[in-house]
Amino acid sequence: MSAIWTEADWDDHELVEVVHDRASGLTAIIALHSTHLGPAAGGTRFWHYADPAGAMRDALRLSRGMSFKNAMAGLPIGGGKAVVLLDKNGKKTRAMLSAFGDAVEALNGRYVTAEDVGASEADMVAIAERTAHVCGLPAAEGDAGGNPGPFTAMGIYLGIKAAVAHKLGKDAMQGVRVAVQGCGSVGGGVARLLAKDGADLVLADIDAGRAQALASETGGKAVAVEQILNTACDVFSPNALGAILNDEGIARLDCAIVAGGANNQLARREHGRLLDDRGILYAPDYVINAGGIINVSMEYISRQRGEASDINEVRKRIAQIPGRLQQIWETSDAESRPPHEVADAMAMELIGRG
Repeated sequence: MSAIWTEADWDDHELVEVVHDRASGLTAIIALHSTHLGPAAGGTRFWHYADPAGAMRDALRLSRGMSFKNAMAGLPIGGGKAVVLLDKNGKKTRAMLSAFGDAVEALNGRYVTAEDVGASEADMVAIAERTAHVCGLPAAEGDAGGNPGPFTAMGIYLGIKAAVAHKLGKDAMQGVRVAVQGCGSVGGGVARLLAKDGADLVLADIDAGRAQALASETGGKAVAVEQILNTACDVFSPNALGAILNDEGIARLDCAIVAGGANNQLARREHGRLLDDRGILYAPDYVINAGGIINVSMEYISRQRGEASDINEVRKRIAQIPGRLQQIWETSDAESRPPHEVADAMAMELIGRG
C-alpha cells in the first residue's frame, strides 16, 4: 500500500490511514478526502474483501463520493469514509468496534463516522462509547439521527419523480415501470414510496426471499438478481453495491433513466458519458442519495453545538434534492455535457478544487 498515490482513485486525499489492532483483530482503512468545508463525515462499511486492494479502492472512492455528496447537499462538513475488513465469515466483535472507536477518536474530530453497509445503529452506539465523533445514534421522536435508510430512500424517491418529469414529461408515477435492484433498507423504502404512487415495480435482491416478500407487499414482480439489468423499464434504480455501470452493465440496460441510491454506480467516470451517449438520463448518485447523511449530520452538528436537532430541518433539506438534480440536468442539456461531469465540476468548486 506504500504506492497508494498511484491508484486512479487517489485524487489528492488529505489522509489515508490503515489501522491494525492485534488484540481485537481489527483491520480498517480510514480515508479523508477533504476537510475544506468541515470535518470529514461518512459511514463505515463492514465487509469481507477477497483482495485488500479492493478495500483500499472502496475507501478511496467512497471517501471522494462523500466529499461531493456533502458539498452538493450544502452541509458544513467534508468527506471521508472507512472500511473495516471482515473475515469470510463476516465476524464482527465488540472489541473490534471499541478499537475502531479508538482509531476515530485519535483523529481528534477530523473524521466523523456513521452507518454504512454491514453496520447497524447498535454498532454506532458501541463505537460512541469510545468517541464522540459518531452520528446516526438512536433518536427521540422529532429529532434528527437514527437509521439513515428511510431518509436516503425519501431523497431517492423525490429524485426519481424529478427524473421522470424531466426525461419523460410525466408529473405522476402511475404506471411508470421502475426496476429496483436491492430491497434492503434503502431500496425497500424507495419501492414502498413508489408503490403508493402506483408505479409498476420489478424487484431483485441477492436475498430472493426478501425480493419476493417486498413484491407481495407492494404488488410488484420479483425477478432473479441476474435479470434486473436486462429488465425493460422506464427507470432503473440501483440500490445495492456500486460499480455496476460498467461496459457490460450499461450495454444490458433497457431504460430511459438511471436513478438510485448505490454509491459509486459508475465503474469509471467515462461510463457516465457512455450512459449519455445512449440517451439514458443519469441522476448522479451522490446528489440523489444524500438524504441519509443530511439526517445524521444534522444530528451531529446540533449535538456539537449543544442544541436540539430538528427533524423538520432535515426534511426541508431533503426536499431540495430534486432542485439540485434539475439544475444539473438543465446545465447538462444547455452545455451538451453528461450530468456526472456537470455535478463533479460543481462539487469540485464547492470543496475548493475547481
